[in-house]
Amino acid sequence: MSEQTVLVGGPALTPEDVVLVARRGARAALHPDAQARIRGAYERIQSLSASGNPVYGVSTGFGALSTTRIPREQWTQLQHSLVRSHAAGMGEPVEREVVRAMMLLRARTLALGHSGVHPDTVAAVLALLNAGITPIVPEHGSLGASGDLAPLAHFSLALLGEGEVTDREGRRVPAAEALAQAGLEPITLGPKEGLSLINGTDGMLGMLCLACIDLERLCATADVAAAMSVEALLGTDSAFDPAVQALRPHPGQAASAANLMALMAGSEIVASHRENDDRVQDAYSMRCAPQVLGAARDVLAYARGVVAIELGSAVDNPSVLDDGRLISNGNFHGIPLGFAADFMAIAAAEIGAIAERRVDRMLDVTRSIGLPAFLGESPGVDSGLMIAQYTAAALVAENRRLAAPASVDSIPTSGMQEDHVSMGWSAAHKLRRTLHNLTRILAVELLCAARALELRAPLAPAPATAAVTALIDPQPGPDRSPAPELERVAGLVASGAILAAAEGEIGALA
Repeated sequence: MSEQTVLVGGPALTPEDVVLVARRGARAALHPDAQARIRGAYERIQSLSASGNPVYGVSTGFGALSTTRIPREQWTQLQHSLVRSHAAGMGEPVEREVVRAMMLLRARTLALGHSGVHPDTVAAVLALLNAGITPIVPEHGSLGASGDLAPLAHFSLALLGEGEVTDREGRRVPAAEALAQAGLEPITLGPKEGLSLINGTDGMLGMLCLACIDLERLCATADVAAAMSVEALLGTDSAFDPAVQALRPHPGQAASAANLMALMAGSEIVASHRENDDRVQDAYSMRCAPQVLGAARDVLAYARGVVAIELGSAVDNPSVLDDGRLISNGNFHGIPLGFAADFMAIAAAEIGAIAERRVDRMLDVTRSIGLPAFLGESPGVDSGLMIAQYTAAALVAENRRLAAPASVDSIPTSGMQEDHVSMGWSAAHKLRRTLHNLTRILAVELLCAARALELRAPLAPAPATAAVTALIDPQPGPDRSPAPELERVAGLVASGAILAAAEGEIGALA
Protein backbone atom coordinates (compact mmCIF):
# COMPACT_ATOMS: atom_id res chain seq x y z
CA MET A 1 0.00 0.00 0.00
CA SER A 2 1.26 3.46 -0.91
CA GLU A 3 1.82 5.91 1.94
CA GLN A 4 0.89 8.84 -0.30
CA THR A 5 -2.37 10.75 0.05
CA VAL A 6 -4.32 12.08 -2.93
CA LEU A 7 -6.42 15.20 -2.27
CA VAL A 8 -9.80 15.72 -3.94
CA GLY A 9 -11.51 19.04 -4.37
CA GLY A 10 -8.31 21.00 -5.00
CA PRO A 11 -6.16 21.09 -8.15
CA ALA A 12 -7.25 18.70 -10.87
CA LEU A 13 -6.19 15.10 -10.41
CA THR A 14 -3.98 13.31 -12.94
CA PRO A 15 -4.18 9.74 -14.23
CA GLU A 16 -1.13 9.05 -12.05
CA ASP A 17 -3.12 10.17 -8.98
CA VAL A 18 -5.90 7.79 -9.94
CA VAL A 19 -3.43 4.91 -10.28
CA LEU A 20 -2.00 5.66 -6.85
CA VAL A 21 -5.38 5.21 -5.20
CA ALA A 22 -6.99 2.63 -7.48
CA ARG A 23 -4.07 0.30 -8.03
CA ARG A 24 -1.57 1.02 -5.25
CA GLY A 25 -3.85 1.64 -2.29
CA ALA A 26 -2.98 5.27 -1.55
CA ARG A 27 -5.35 7.14 0.75
CA ALA A 28 -7.67 9.88 -0.47
CA ALA A 29 -8.62 12.97 1.52
CA LEU A 30 -10.56 16.17 1.09
CA HIS A 31 -8.58 19.26 0.07
CA PRO A 32 -8.84 21.99 2.75
CA ASP A 33 -10.34 24.42 0.23
CA ALA A 34 -13.20 22.08 -0.66
CA GLN A 35 -15.21 22.16 2.55
CA ALA A 36 -16.64 25.66 2.07
CA ARG A 37 -17.59 25.00 -1.56
CA ILE A 38 -19.37 21.75 -0.70
CA ARG A 39 -21.32 23.39 2.10
CA GLY A 40 -22.25 26.39 -0.03
CA ALA A 41 -23.79 24.20 -2.73
CA TYR A 42 -25.50 22.09 -0.08
CA GLU A 43 -27.12 25.14 1.45
CA ARG A 44 -28.29 26.29 -1.97
CA ILE A 45 -30.04 22.96 -2.54
CA GLN A 46 -31.68 23.27 0.86
CA SER A 47 -32.89 26.75 -0.03
CA LEU A 48 -34.29 25.63 -3.39
CA SER A 49 -35.95 22.65 -1.73
CA ALA A 50 -37.77 24.97 0.69
CA SER A 51 -39.01 27.27 -2.06
CA GLY A 52 -41.87 25.04 -3.13
CA ASN A 53 -40.85 25.23 -6.79
CA PRO A 54 -40.26 21.91 -8.62
CA VAL A 55 -36.60 20.94 -8.53
CA TYR A 56 -35.47 18.04 -10.70
CA GLY A 57 -34.26 15.12 -8.64
CA VAL A 58 -35.33 16.78 -5.40
CA SER A 59 -39.09 17.13 -5.66
CA THR A 60 -39.60 15.30 -8.98
CA GLY A 61 -39.02 11.85 -10.33
CA PHE A 62 -36.14 11.00 -12.66
CA GLY A 63 -35.71 10.65 -16.42
CA ALA A 64 -39.06 10.01 -18.06
CA LEU A 65 -40.68 10.45 -14.61
CA SER A 66 -39.34 14.01 -14.22
CA THR A 67 -42.86 15.49 -14.46
CA THR A 68 -44.03 13.51 -11.42
CA ARG A 69 -44.08 15.67 -8.27
CA ILE A 70 -42.87 14.01 -5.07
CA PRO A 71 -44.27 15.16 -1.69
CA ARG A 72 -41.73 16.45 0.82
CA GLU A 73 -42.24 13.54 3.23
CA GLN A 74 -40.99 11.15 0.52
CA TRP A 75 -37.88 13.06 -0.50
CA THR A 76 -35.50 10.81 1.46
CA GLN A 77 -37.28 7.71 0.18
CA LEU A 78 -36.94 9.14 -3.35
CA GLN A 79 -33.14 9.27 -3.08
CA HIS A 80 -32.84 5.81 -1.55
CA SER A 81 -35.26 4.36 -4.11
CA LEU A 82 -33.19 5.91 -6.91
CA VAL A 83 -30.01 4.20 -5.75
CA ARG A 84 -31.73 0.87 -5.19
CA SER A 85 -33.64 0.83 -8.48
CA HIS A 86 -30.63 1.85 -10.56
CA ALA A 87 -28.41 -0.89 -9.10
CA ALA A 88 -29.59 -3.20 -11.88
CA GLY A 89 -26.27 -4.36 -13.32
CA MET A 90 -25.47 -7.92 -14.34
CA GLY A 91 -22.41 -10.00 -15.07
CA GLU A 92 -19.04 -10.55 -13.47
CA PRO A 93 -17.75 -7.94 -11.03
CA VAL A 94 -15.47 -5.34 -12.55
CA GLU A 95 -11.94 -5.24 -11.25
CA ARG A 96 -11.22 -3.77 -7.83
CA GLU A 97 -9.01 -1.06 -9.30
CA VAL A 98 -11.84 0.13 -11.55
CA VAL A 99 -14.27 0.43 -8.63
CA ARG A 100 -11.71 2.25 -6.50
CA ALA A 101 -11.01 4.66 -9.35
CA MET A 102 -14.73 5.27 -9.75
CA MET A 103 -15.18 5.97 -6.02
CA LEU A 104 -12.25 8.40 -5.97
CA LEU A 105 -13.51 10.25 -9.03
CA ARG A 106 -17.07 10.52 -7.73
CA ALA A 107 -15.74 12.01 -4.51
CA ARG A 108 -13.70 14.39 -6.67
CA THR A 109 -16.77 15.74 -8.48
CA LEU A 110 -18.81 16.04 -5.28
CA ALA A 111 -15.93 17.93 -3.66
CA LEU A 112 -15.95 20.59 -6.37
CA GLY A 113 -19.11 22.07 -4.84
CA HIS A 114 -21.51 21.92 -7.78
CA SER A 115 -23.61 18.95 -6.66
CA GLY A 116 -25.27 20.09 -3.45
CA VAL A 117 -24.50 17.11 -1.23
CA HIS A 118 -23.72 17.38 2.46
CA PRO A 119 -19.99 17.40 3.35
CA ASP A 120 -20.57 14.23 5.38
CA THR A 121 -21.60 12.41 2.20
CA VAL A 122 -18.26 13.18 0.55
CA ALA A 123 -16.51 12.11 3.74
CA ALA A 124 -18.44 8.83 3.70
CA VAL A 125 -17.24 8.04 0.17
CA LEU A 126 -13.62 8.71 1.15
CA ALA A 127 -13.99 6.68 4.36
CA LEU A 128 -15.29 3.70 2.39
CA LEU A 129 -12.38 3.99 -0.03
CA ASN A 130 -9.76 4.33 2.70
CA ALA A 131 -11.20 1.39 4.64
CA GLY A 132 -10.40 -0.84 1.66
CA ILE A 133 -14.08 -1.68 1.18
CA THR A 134 -14.83 -2.22 -2.51
CA PRO A 135 -18.47 -2.52 -3.63
CA ILE A 136 -19.33 -5.32 -6.03
CA VAL A 137 -20.11 -3.63 -9.36
CA PRO A 138 -21.32 -5.84 -12.25
CA GLU A 139 -19.71 -5.27 -15.64
CA HIS A 140 -22.94 -4.71 -17.60
CA GLY A 141 -25.43 -1.92 -17.03
CA SER A 142 -23.97 1.42 -18.06
CA LEU A 143 -24.84 3.17 -21.33
CA GLY A 144 -22.57 6.11 -20.60
CA ALA A 145 -25.45 8.64 -20.26
CA SER A 146 -26.70 9.76 -17.80
CA GLY A 147 -23.18 8.79 -16.94
CA ASP A 148 -22.47 5.42 -15.40
CA LEU A 149 -25.77 5.13 -13.57
CA ALA A 150 -25.88 1.42 -12.76
CA PRO A 151 -22.20 1.03 -11.73
CA LEU A 152 -22.35 4.14 -9.55
CA ALA A 153 -25.63 2.94 -8.01
CA HIS A 154 -24.03 -0.38 -7.04
CA PHE A 155 -21.20 1.54 -5.37
CA SER A 156 -23.66 3.87 -3.65
CA LEU A 157 -25.63 0.95 -2.22
CA ALA A 158 -22.68 0.19 0.01
CA LEU A 159 -22.91 3.67 1.54
CA LEU A 160 -26.46 2.74 2.58
CA GLY A 161 -25.24 -0.51 4.11
CA GLU A 162 -26.79 -2.54 1.31
CA GLY A 163 -25.48 -4.82 -1.42
CA GLU A 164 -22.22 -6.75 -1.36
CA VAL A 165 -18.60 -5.66 -1.11
CA THR A 166 -15.13 -7.09 -0.77
CA ASP A 167 -13.34 -6.10 2.41
CA ARG A 168 -9.67 -5.20 2.78
CA GLU A 169 -8.75 -8.89 2.87
CA GLY A 170 -10.65 -9.54 -0.37
CA ARG A 171 -13.55 -11.45 1.21
CA ARG A 172 -16.96 -10.98 -0.36
CA VAL A 173 -19.34 -9.96 2.42
CA PRO A 174 -22.58 -7.99 2.91
CA ALA A 175 -21.95 -4.25 2.92
CA ALA A 176 -23.51 -3.81 6.37
CA GLU A 177 -21.06 -6.32 7.83
CA ALA A 178 -18.03 -4.67 6.20
CA LEU A 179 -19.12 -1.21 7.39
CA ALA A 180 -19.55 -2.46 10.95
CA GLN A 181 -16.13 -4.12 10.93
CA ALA A 182 -14.57 -0.87 9.73
CA GLY A 183 -16.40 1.21 12.33
CA LEU A 184 -18.48 3.00 9.69
CA GLU A 185 -22.20 3.81 9.75
CA PRO A 186 -24.61 3.67 6.79
CA ILE A 187 -25.63 7.13 5.62
CA THR A 188 -29.07 8.61 5.06
CA LEU A 189 -29.45 10.54 1.82
CA GLY A 190 -30.85 14.07 1.77
CA PRO A 191 -32.33 16.00 -1.18
CA LYS A 192 -30.53 15.30 -4.48
CA GLU A 193 -27.78 13.22 -2.82
CA GLY A 194 -28.74 9.91 -4.41
CA LEU A 195 -28.87 11.57 -7.82
CA SER A 196 -25.51 13.26 -7.30
CA LEU A 197 -23.90 9.98 -6.30
CA ILE A 198 -24.86 8.17 -9.50
CA ASN A 199 -24.94 10.85 -12.21
CA GLY A 200 -21.39 10.99 -13.57
CA THR A 201 -18.80 9.60 -15.95
CA ASP A 202 -16.57 8.29 -13.19
CA GLY A 203 -16.54 4.62 -14.19
CA MET A 204 -15.51 5.20 -17.78
CA LEU A 205 -13.14 7.99 -16.71
CA GLY A 206 -11.50 5.72 -14.14
CA MET A 207 -10.94 3.01 -16.75
CA LEU A 208 -9.60 5.59 -19.19
CA CYS A 209 -7.14 6.95 -16.61
CA LEU A 210 -5.81 3.46 -15.93
CA ALA A 211 -5.65 2.74 -19.66
CA CYS A 212 -3.63 5.91 -20.36
CA ILE A 213 -0.97 4.81 -17.90
CA ASP A 214 -0.96 1.27 -19.28
CA LEU A 215 -0.81 2.29 -22.95
CA GLU A 216 2.01 4.72 -22.22
CA ARG A 217 4.06 1.83 -20.82
CA LEU A 218 3.05 -0.47 -23.69
CA CYS A 219 4.02 2.09 -26.35
CA ALA A 220 7.53 2.32 -24.93
CA THR A 221 7.72 -1.46 -24.51
CA ALA A 222 6.60 -1.88 -28.12
CA ASP A 223 9.57 0.27 -29.16
CA VAL A 224 11.83 -2.11 -27.22
CA ALA A 225 10.29 -5.16 -28.85
CA ALA A 226 10.48 -3.61 -32.32
CA ALA A 227 14.15 -2.69 -31.86
CA MET A 228 14.96 -6.25 -30.80
CA SER A 229 13.10 -7.72 -33.78
CA VAL A 230 14.71 -5.37 -36.32
CA GLU A 231 18.12 -6.19 -34.85
CA ALA A 232 17.42 -9.94 -34.85
CA LEU A 233 16.24 -9.79 -38.48
CA LEU A 234 19.46 -8.05 -39.55
CA GLY A 235 17.54 -4.88 -40.28
CA THR A 236 18.97 -1.40 -40.55
CA ASP A 237 18.53 1.57 -38.25
CA SER A 238 19.05 4.08 -41.08
CA ALA A 239 15.30 4.48 -41.61
CA PHE A 240 15.06 5.83 -38.06
CA ASP A 241 17.61 8.59 -38.66
CA PRO A 242 16.35 11.85 -37.15
CA ALA A 243 17.02 13.72 -40.39
CA VAL A 244 14.58 11.59 -42.36
CA GLN A 245 12.08 11.57 -39.51
CA ALA A 246 12.14 15.37 -39.50
CA LEU A 247 10.71 15.34 -43.02
CA ARG A 248 7.42 14.20 -41.49
CA PRO A 249 7.40 15.73 -38.02
CA HIS A 250 4.60 13.96 -36.20
CA PRO A 251 5.68 14.15 -32.55
CA GLY A 252 4.94 10.51 -31.71
CA GLN A 253 6.84 9.31 -34.76
CA ALA A 254 9.88 11.36 -33.81
CA ALA A 255 9.81 9.99 -30.26
CA SER A 256 9.48 6.39 -31.38
CA ALA A 257 12.25 6.70 -33.97
CA ALA A 258 14.56 8.26 -31.37
CA ASN A 259 13.82 5.37 -29.05
CA LEU A 260 14.62 2.82 -31.75
CA MET A 261 17.92 4.51 -32.56
CA ALA A 262 18.90 4.60 -28.88
CA LEU A 263 17.85 1.01 -28.29
CA MET A 264 19.91 -0.28 -31.24
CA ALA A 265 22.96 1.91 -30.59
CA GLY A 266 26.18 -0.05 -30.19
CA SER A 267 24.84 -3.24 -31.75
CA GLU A 268 27.50 -5.52 -33.26
CA ILE A 269 24.69 -7.27 -35.12
CA VAL A 270 23.56 -4.09 -36.88
CA ALA A 271 27.15 -3.03 -37.58
CA SER A 272 28.02 -6.42 -39.09
CA HIS A 273 25.97 -5.89 -42.23
CA ARG A 274 25.87 -2.12 -42.50
CA GLU A 275 28.34 -1.86 -45.40
CA ASN A 276 27.85 -5.13 -47.29
CA ASP A 277 24.13 -5.79 -47.30
CA ASP A 278 22.48 -6.09 -50.71
CA ARG A 279 19.07 -5.26 -49.24
CA VAL A 280 18.37 -1.56 -49.67
CA GLN A 281 15.33 -1.42 -47.39
CA ASP A 282 13.49 -3.52 -44.82
CA ALA A 283 9.93 -4.76 -44.80
CA TYR A 284 7.21 -2.38 -43.65
CA SER A 285 6.76 -4.03 -40.26
CA MET A 286 10.38 -3.08 -39.52
CA ARG A 287 10.93 0.12 -41.48
CA CYS A 288 7.57 1.70 -40.60
CA ALA A 289 7.66 0.87 -36.89
CA PRO A 290 8.04 4.51 -35.77
CA GLN A 291 5.22 5.63 -38.05
CA VAL A 292 2.79 3.11 -36.54
CA LEU A 293 4.01 3.22 -32.96
CA GLY A 294 4.35 6.98 -33.16
CA ALA A 295 0.79 7.43 -34.38
CA ALA A 296 -0.35 5.40 -31.38
CA ARG A 297 1.57 7.78 -29.13
CA ASP A 298 -0.21 10.73 -30.73
CA VAL A 299 -3.57 9.06 -30.06
CA LEU A 300 -2.51 8.62 -26.44
CA ALA A 301 -1.61 12.31 -26.24
CA TYR A 302 -5.08 13.20 -27.53
CA ALA A 303 -6.73 10.88 -25.00
CA ARG A 304 -4.68 12.34 -22.17
CA GLY A 305 -5.92 15.79 -23.16
CA VAL A 306 -9.53 14.62 -22.96
CA VAL A 307 -8.87 12.97 -19.60
CA ALA A 308 -7.19 16.12 -18.25
CA ILE A 309 -10.28 18.19 -19.08
CA GLU A 310 -12.61 15.62 -17.54
CA LEU A 311 -10.52 15.39 -14.38
CA GLY A 312 -11.04 19.12 -13.91
CA SER A 313 -14.77 18.97 -14.61
CA ALA A 314 -17.80 18.83 -12.34
CA VAL A 315 -20.04 16.20 -13.90
CA ASP A 316 -23.55 16.17 -12.46
CA ASN A 317 -27.15 17.01 -13.35
CA PRO A 318 -28.59 19.36 -12.34
CA SER A 319 -25.58 21.44 -11.36
CA VAL A 320 -25.31 24.21 -8.77
CA LEU A 321 -23.58 27.16 -10.44
CA ASP A 322 -21.37 29.66 -8.67
CA ASP A 323 -24.11 32.29 -9.05
CA GLY A 324 -26.55 30.05 -7.19
CA ARG A 325 -28.60 28.84 -10.13
CA LEU A 326 -29.49 25.15 -10.45
CA ILE A 327 -29.35 24.19 -14.13
CA SER A 328 -30.26 20.88 -15.77
CA ASN A 329 -27.62 19.98 -18.34
CA GLY A 330 -26.03 17.19 -20.35
CA ASN A 331 -22.51 17.22 -18.92
CA PHE A 332 -22.96 13.59 -17.86
CA HIS A 333 -22.87 12.47 -21.51
CA GLY A 334 -19.80 10.30 -21.94
CA ILE A 335 -19.18 10.69 -25.66
CA PRO A 336 -15.85 12.59 -25.32
CA LEU A 337 -14.53 9.70 -23.23
CA GLY A 338 -16.10 7.11 -25.52
CA PHE A 339 -14.38 8.60 -28.55
CA ALA A 340 -11.03 8.67 -26.73
CA ALA A 341 -11.37 5.06 -25.55
CA ASP A 342 -12.35 3.82 -29.01
CA PHE A 343 -9.46 5.72 -30.59
CA MET A 344 -7.04 4.20 -28.08
CA ALA A 345 -8.37 0.71 -28.81
CA ILE A 346 -7.73 1.22 -32.52
CA ALA A 347 -4.18 2.38 -31.79
CA ALA A 348 -3.50 -0.54 -29.44
CA ALA A 349 -4.85 -3.01 -32.00
CA GLU A 350 -2.41 -1.69 -34.60
CA ILE A 351 0.57 -1.87 -32.25
CA GLY A 352 -0.25 -5.55 -31.80
CA ALA A 353 -0.86 -6.13 -35.51
CA ILE A 354 2.54 -4.85 -36.61
CA ALA A 355 4.26 -6.72 -33.77
CA GLU A 356 2.70 -10.01 -34.89
CA ARG A 357 4.00 -9.41 -38.43
CA ARG A 358 7.54 -9.14 -37.09
CA VAL A 359 7.02 -12.35 -35.11
CA ASP A 360 5.94 -14.17 -38.26
CA ARG A 361 9.00 -12.89 -40.12
CA MET A 362 11.38 -14.10 -37.38
CA LEU A 363 9.85 -17.58 -37.44
CA ASP A 364 9.70 -18.01 -41.24
CA VAL A 365 12.95 -19.60 -42.45
CA THR A 366 12.47 -18.06 -45.92
CA ARG A 367 12.48 -14.51 -44.53
CA SER A 368 14.45 -14.62 -41.29
CA ILE A 369 17.90 -14.38 -42.92
CA GLY A 370 19.67 -17.37 -41.44
CA LEU A 371 17.60 -18.12 -38.36
CA PRO A 372 16.37 -21.72 -37.94
CA ALA A 373 12.75 -22.42 -38.83
CA PHE A 374 10.45 -21.30 -36.00
CA LEU A 375 13.60 -20.75 -33.90
CA GLY A 376 13.60 -24.45 -33.07
CA GLU A 377 16.71 -26.29 -31.95
CA SER A 378 16.21 -29.07 -34.47
CA PRO A 379 13.56 -27.90 -36.96
CA GLY A 380 11.34 -30.76 -38.03
CA VAL A 381 11.71 -32.63 -34.79
CA ASP A 382 11.19 -29.35 -32.94
CA SER A 383 8.39 -26.90 -33.81
CA GLY A 384 10.03 -24.19 -31.73
CA LEU A 385 7.82 -21.14 -31.28
CA MET A 386 5.55 -21.91 -34.22
CA ILE A 387 2.36 -21.95 -32.14
CA ALA A 388 3.35 -18.85 -30.17
CA GLN A 389 2.72 -16.98 -33.41
CA TYR A 390 -0.73 -18.60 -33.58
CA THR A 391 -1.43 -17.21 -30.13
CA ALA A 392 -0.30 -13.75 -31.19
CA ALA A 393 -2.44 -13.99 -34.33
CA ALA A 394 -5.50 -15.00 -32.27
CA LEU A 395 -4.96 -12.04 -29.94
CA VAL A 396 -4.53 -9.69 -32.91
CA ALA A 397 -7.78 -10.98 -34.39
CA GLU A 398 -9.61 -10.39 -31.12
CA ASN A 399 -8.19 -6.90 -30.86
CA ARG A 400 -9.44 -6.12 -34.35
CA ARG A 401 -12.93 -7.06 -33.21
CA LEU A 402 -12.51 -4.98 -30.07
CA ALA A 403 -11.35 -2.02 -32.19
CA ALA A 404 -14.86 -1.67 -33.62
CA PRO A 405 -16.08 1.55 -31.96
CA ALA A 406 -18.68 1.31 -29.23
CA SER A 407 -19.36 5.04 -29.22
CA VAL A 408 -21.28 4.94 -32.52
CA ASP A 409 -23.86 2.54 -31.07
CA SER A 410 -26.72 4.28 -29.25
CA ILE A 411 -29.86 2.56 -27.91
CA PRO A 412 -32.65 4.85 -26.62
CA THR A 413 -33.76 4.30 -23.02
CA SER A 414 -36.02 5.71 -20.29
CA GLY A 415 -39.15 6.04 -22.39
CA MET A 416 -37.21 7.96 -25.08
CA GLN A 417 -36.17 10.68 -22.61
CA GLU A 418 -32.62 9.41 -22.90
CA ASP A 419 -32.73 8.97 -26.66
CA HIS A 420 -29.00 9.19 -27.36
CA VAL A 421 -26.37 7.56 -25.17
CA SER A 422 -22.58 7.33 -25.46
CA MET A 423 -21.71 3.71 -24.70
CA GLY A 424 -18.59 5.20 -23.14
CA TRP A 425 -18.46 2.53 -20.41
CA SER A 426 -18.46 -0.19 -23.08
CA ALA A 427 -15.72 1.62 -25.02
CA ALA A 428 -13.52 1.89 -21.94
CA HIS A 429 -14.30 -1.66 -20.82
CA LYS A 430 -13.25 -3.19 -24.14
CA LEU A 431 -10.17 -0.95 -24.24
CA ARG A 432 -8.96 -2.65 -21.07
CA ARG A 433 -9.36 -6.04 -22.77
CA THR A 434 -7.47 -4.75 -25.80
CA LEU A 435 -4.53 -3.65 -23.65
CA HIS A 436 -4.57 -6.99 -21.83
CA ASN A 437 -4.24 -8.70 -25.21
CA LEU A 438 -1.56 -6.30 -26.41
CA THR A 439 0.55 -7.10 -23.35
CA ARG A 440 0.56 -10.73 -24.44
CA ILE A 441 1.25 -10.01 -28.10
CA LEU A 442 4.32 -8.02 -27.08
CA ALA A 443 5.36 -10.88 -24.81
CA VAL A 444 5.35 -13.21 -27.82
CA GLU A 445 7.45 -10.79 -29.85
CA LEU A 446 9.89 -10.21 -27.00
CA LEU A 447 10.43 -13.92 -26.38
CA CYS A 448 10.93 -14.63 -30.09
CA ALA A 449 13.28 -11.69 -30.51
CA ALA A 450 15.31 -12.65 -27.45
CA ARG A 451 15.79 -16.19 -28.76
CA ALA A 452 16.68 -14.85 -32.19
CA LEU A 453 19.26 -12.44 -30.78
CA GLU A 454 20.94 -15.24 -28.88
CA LEU A 455 21.12 -17.22 -32.13
CA ARG A 456 23.10 -14.35 -33.70
CA ALA A 457 26.04 -15.06 -31.36
CA PRO A 458 28.95 -14.49 -31.31
CA LEU A 459 27.76 -11.07 -32.50
CA ALA A 460 26.48 -9.07 -29.54
CA PRO A 461 23.25 -7.10 -29.55
CA ALA A 462 23.05 -3.51 -28.39
CA PRO A 463 23.51 -2.93 -24.65
CA ALA A 464 19.81 -2.07 -24.18
CA THR A 465 18.46 -5.05 -26.11
CA ALA A 466 21.07 -7.31 -24.49
CA ALA A 467 19.79 -6.28 -21.05
CA VAL A 468 16.22 -7.16 -22.02
CA THR A 469 17.36 -10.47 -23.53
CA ALA A 470 19.15 -11.33 -20.29
CA LEU A 471 16.03 -10.50 -18.30
CA ILE A 472 13.86 -12.69 -20.52
CA ASP A 473 16.53 -15.42 -20.43
CA PRO A 474 15.24 -17.60 -23.27
CA GLN A 475 16.38 -21.15 -22.58
CA PRO A 476 17.73 -23.10 -25.58
CA GLY A 477 16.89 -26.75 -25.95
CA PRO A 478 14.37 -29.15 -27.43
CA ASP A 479 10.66 -28.38 -27.48
CA ARG A 480 8.79 -27.75 -24.27
CA SER A 481 5.55 -25.95 -23.50
CA PRO A 482 6.23 -22.26 -24.08
CA ALA A 483 3.06 -21.20 -22.24
CA PRO A 484 4.70 -20.65 -18.81
CA GLU A 485 7.55 -18.73 -20.41
CA LEU A 486 5.15 -16.53 -22.37
CA GLU A 487 3.12 -15.75 -19.25
CA ARG A 488 6.30 -14.91 -17.36
CA VAL A 489 7.34 -12.45 -20.08
CA ALA A 490 3.83 -10.98 -20.14
CA GLY A 491 4.24 -10.35 -16.43
CA LEU A 492 7.53 -8.56 -17.11
CA VAL A 493 5.77 -6.37 -19.67
CA ALA A 494 2.88 -5.57 -17.33
CA SER A 495 5.11 -4.74 -14.38
CA GLY A 496 7.33 -2.44 -16.43
CA ALA A 497 10.38 -4.65 -15.88
CA ILE A 498 11.12 -4.94 -19.61
CA LEU A 499 11.10 -1.20 -19.98
CA ALA A 500 13.21 -0.74 -16.86
CA ALA A 501 15.84 -3.16 -18.13
CA ALA A 502 16.27 -1.22 -21.36
CA GLU A 503 16.22 2.17 -19.67
CA GLY A 504 18.79 0.97 -17.16
CA GLU A 505 21.28 0.92 -20.02
CA ILE A 506 20.38 4.01 -22.04
CA GLY A 507 18.27 6.21 -19.79
CA ALA A 508 14.59 7.06 -20.04
CA LEU A 509 12.94 6.50 -23.39
CA ALA A 510 10.97 9.32 -24.99
